[in-house]
Amino acid sequence: QVQLVESGGGLVQDGGSLRLSCAASGRIFSLNVMGWYRQAPGKQRELVATIASGGTTNYDDSVKGRFAISRNNAKKMVYLEMNSLKPEDTAVYYCNADLLVPGALSYSNYWGQGTQVTVSS
Repeated sequence: QVQLVESGGGLVQDGGSLRLSCAASGRIFSLNVMGWYRQAPGKQRELVATIASGGTTNYDDSVKGRFAISRNNAKKMVYLEMNSLKPEDTAVYYCNADLLVPGALSYSNYWGQGTQVTVSS
């Protein structure tokens, strides 16, 4: 079965940096858009950044200039480099991907289990 597994979360001080990684595994024929979302306590899940298979990126305004998303198609991985972290970035960060499994006629959307990022002031 297909899995998305995140890693790299943790506790960091205000102004610090973290790098999140997400590995897609299982029988995957093709990966389309991959991205990162986050959910803070008491809030809805929100988009952080996405990256298309060709490299086109999209960022929420709150992270522009501080976060950078990248991917390695050969390794089926997506990354999120987070710099100048703020306490308001504290949330569970989820990996997301549209992917095509062998035999399927269309892409399906998958989520990882999430990784906690905590920024202390």
